[in-house]
Amino acid sequence: MCGIMGYVGSSKAAPILLEGLAKLEYRGYDSAGIAVFDKDINIAKAKGRLQILSDMVDGGEKIEGCMGIGHTRWATHGEPSDVNSHPHYSQNKTFAIVHNGIIENYLKLKNELMEKGFKFVSQTDTEIVANLLEYYYNGNILDTIIKATSRLEGSYALGILCQDDKNNFYAVRKDSPLIIGLGKGENYIASDIPAILSRTRSVYMLEENEFAIISSDSVKIVDSNKQPIEKTVRTINWDVSAAEKGGYDSFMFKEIMEEPKAIRDTIHPRLSDDSIVLDDITLTKEQLEKFNKIYIVGCGSAYHVGMVGKYIMEKHLRIPVEVMIASEFRYCDPIVDEKTLVIMISQSGETADTLAALRECKKRNARILSIVNVVGSSIANESNDVIYTWAGPEIAVATTKAYSTQLTVIYLIALYIADKLGKITKEELKQYITALRKLPDQVQQVIDKKDEIEALAKKYYQSSNVFFLGRNYDYAVAMEGSLKLKEISYIHSEAYAAGELKHGTISLIEDGTLVVSLATCDKLFDKMMSNVKEVKARGAVIFSLAKEGNKAVEQESDYVFYLPDTFDMLLPSLTVTPLQLFGYYVAKARGYDIDKPRNLAKSVTVE
Repeated sequence: MCGIMGYVGSSKAAPILLEGLAKLEYRGYDSAGIAVFDKDINIAKAKGRLQILSDMVDGGEKIEGCMGIGHTRWATHGEPSDVNSHPHYSQNKTFAIVHNGIIENYLKLKNELMEKGFKFVSQTDTEIVANLLEYYYNGNILDTIIKATSRLEGSYALGILCQDDKNNFYAVRKDSPLIIGLGKGENYIASDIPAILSRTRSVYMLEENEFAIISSDSVKIVDSNKQPIEKTVRTINWDVSAAEKGGYDSFMFKEIMEEPKAIRDTIHPRLSDDSIVLDDITLTKEQLEKFNKIYIVGCGSAYHVGMVGKYIMEKHLRIPVEVMIASEFRYCDPIVDEKTLVIMISQSGETADTLAALRECKKRNARILSIVNVVGSSIANESNDVIYTWAGPEIAVATTKAYSTQLTVIYLIALYIADKLGKITKEELKQYITALRKLPDQVQQVIDKKDEIEALAKKYYQSSNVFFLGRNYDYAVAMEGSLKLKEISYIHSEAYAAGELKHGTISLIEDGTLVVSLATCDKLFDKMMSNVKEVKARGAVIFSLAKEGNKAVEQESDYVFYLPDTFDMLLPSLTVTPLQLFGYYVAKARGYDIDKPRNLAKSVTVE
């Protein structure tokens, strides 16, 4: 959530800042602003879309200066408004800052500063940081930043301009991502790679409590004791086109279309003949044997991946698996120790609740295995082991290919551990690997039938309530299908374990209510059809997903979408894609901005 962009060089800064912020619009925001150093620090900001700001400053041409910082804000403290937008000046305009994250002790600091005569014009926690810098300013900017940030509790990535330094701007991060882009005669900061990808592929990943002094021809990074830190330059190997729409009408649709490739990129390098190779995972058979419990922790769609993982791992490993929402995990006094394997799932690797849960587990000596997409992210860096999904950039707020690649990693982990522990035979593993190799092509087969989903969406896009039903794996996928629909189409939608609906919620079913029935589990098919009959008797319209060849499903369904046949364990990868497409086509029919759903952000770096 929120976006940061910074630039220093020989070119006019404002157009470059606006260009970079435009690449970060996917993160979710409600206002935007830039601060550029000319003879003084000049700020322009506005509530609403970035285009409003761009029009106000003529695409940046109205603002002189070759150094500046920019921001797109997702409101946490104070309503969306021009005044609450970033950047924020300090009281005497000595400093201007942009900030991602949340300052948890801002009220205490604000009261302290007000007692010392400081006045505030916004409702934000960020303005407190700007005034704290001014309060501690002693002529040495770096010393001031180190002192001020030592008072902050919470998370922050900061870009800082000072009126007394026309050559450098400053950056620091704690629990919120920030990268430094390295150019020739110019350098950058950004909260995510797409902001600078068209200008440089060489970056430093700023780590926890590292301070950067950035000029046009140098980047100096130090710790809180001002000791120099040697950084490794990382080269970004994405194609620029990977962060662009490439002719599609939305990033979400493009990323659904990319799922076969993303799944292939995730799976195939990890399959060697008839075995599974998991990168640099160091877990030995002896270590795996001592685990008596597995936790899977995530937020939103990552949590739903964990739900699938529970069914798979308990079946194949015969180890108790508990799936927890990350925001609840750290506060439930979890029973975690050195005999616990904790699997953390996060696309960005920066999700605040998941990161906090990880640190809670480390305190209790649990083993941490993370599934993330972003190399060098905080969760990846702080885990004992990490498996990257290699999904490439995911721009749309509503995750699709990241979810699908996380699922494939869950399959790989489950089979890897089962093999190590002797829970499956070599022949069984060989059969699963053969099925995994086919999976990307099977997902493509599902996508090739997208017109069927679009036709159904056009019939039911005006629904006010939709229910998703499933059992076992299908219930876990139903949760994700329901989330996809509600987050981009704003239709009320709920997912239920099919046998549970009759315990109260069936009272909401009336004539014409759309019920999406996931009926892919052979052993539970008859029970699933009994539940479908219950809602159909109350007037529901039934849209079923089933494996090809299962004609029995047609007896109780108004519409059926058939999926290629594979092992039950792998079916979630095929079942979720039509549900993603259904959410997309419904939102499109309703005329909504699919990539920028209201009130949502891509990377949630606040609690």
